[in-house]
Amino acid sequence: MHKNKSSETKIHQRIIKKYPNRRLYDTDISNYITLAEVKRLVMANEPFVVNDVKTGVDLTRSVLLQIILEEEANGSPMFTAPVLSSLIRFYGQAVQGFMGGYLEKNIQSLMDVQTKFSEQSKGLTPEMWAQFMTLQSPVLQGMMGGSLEQSKNILVQLQEQIQKQTGQMLGAFGIKP
Repeated sequence: MHKNKSSETKIHQRIIKKYPNRRLYDTDISNYITLAEVKRLVMANEPFVVNDVKTGVDLTRSVLLQIILEEEANGSPMFTAPVLSSLIRFYGQAVQGFMGGYLEKNIQSLMDVQTKFSEQSKGLTPEMWAQFMTLQSPVLQGMMGGSLEQSKNILVQLQEQIQKQTGQMLGAFGIKP
């Protein structure tokens, strides 16, 4: 019987163990690593998982959030206080379950545009880049503004749909919203 090669191919995932003393141990290289080295794995798109050495609990999200916290604290934050406040307000709300997927799709779209843009601009010299960016700034801002407006409209529609469904569900139980 012939086996499909793609079903046999398994992506190697690095396993990093986190010890109670907060040290991280990379089992691939049999050595302790720092958060900066974990960040390098992220930047290189290397798949990894961080597990608590005692319990085996997956701590990957926690470590990634730690890296984001360090980046935000080191002088060039990506998130303003109002954005962070808004994110916190989403917790416990009806849209919380949708928010992660929504942000993930938007970030993936931005990454796709960035990848396509870099592929098409490989032959540009630094001087050509500088000239291109000065000419394209309004265009790029327009693109981002349009994308943001579209995202806002999707969120408003999502919120309206959730409110409508909640009203219907409560109505089914004889409760007026």
